[in-house]
Amino acid sequence: MLSIIILSYQNPALLRLCLKSLAQALSKSVFSYEIIVVDNASTPETRSVVANEFSNEFKSIKLVSIKENAGYTRGNNEGMRAAAGDYLLILNQDIVVPENAIESLLEYFQAHPEIGLIGPELLNFNGTHQDSYFRFYTPLTIFYRRLEHLPFARRILGNFLMRETDFSRIQKPNWISGAAFMTSRAATNQVGLMDESLFHYFSDVDWAHRFWDNGYQVVYYPASKIYHYLGRTSKGRILIFDMLLNRTTHWHMRDAIVYFWKNWLWNWKPKSQYNYATTH
Repeated sequence: MLSIIILSYQNPALLRLCLKSLAQALSKSVFSYEIIVVDNASTPETRSVVANEFSNEFKSIKLVSIKENAGYTRGNNEGMRAAAGDYLLILNQDIVVPENAIESLLEYFQAHPEIGLIGPELLNFNGTHQDSYFRFYTPLTIFYRRLEHLPFARRILGNFLMRETDFSRIQKPNWISGAAFMTSRAATNQVGLMDESLFHYFSDVDWAHRFWDNGYQVVYYPASKIYHYLGRTSKGRILIFDMLLNRTTHWHMRDAIVYFWKNWLWNWKPKSQYNYATTH
């Protein structure tokens, strides 16, 4: 069975759109599935969307309510803890799923047991490609992303974003976007759930580290295409004011410190070990 976990946070309109697309995409599915909506800082309206508006649209749908904003990492972990499936598809609420996207991803994943984490091609709502696979961060990458208009920063970011690769082909990058990815119960039993010392950011990056470390591959699979609304909420126009005033930037910087302490300082490994970025 496939467990589809959707993390929701105070945006019932986006959740409705996501669930509506899933209802249409899964209407002819031949595999068993369940829908799990994890509602951070749960509100009556969001609970009503699940209980009243979509309760008859799916074979199985349930709600995990969290009183506070527990963040991306703990929210998804709670969803995985509540899941009964052998396969786990994690989605943000700002996702729209076309027909056959899930089937395509699941079929390829099931045929390749060496994969531990797999993600689709993410598309903007105008149909253009969205960056969704990457090389691992270096401590300066975050700084360069806030100066991306400068030529030297663009060169560094081109490497981080794997611009030299063909996004229409299967890739084995260092990590893939946590907006939409799939794993298995067998893999998570070995690797563990996401690290809850990371509140919102870098948990997908850190998880990919651990999949590679445990002998699993991380794969970008563009035959499956999913729409994603990309909001750069942690990026301000003026760096110093952004760092001082933007709450999501505070989360980003705090999680960056935790991530780099864990993966670069405390548990340092030669970065050549993570030169996975290959193409099929």
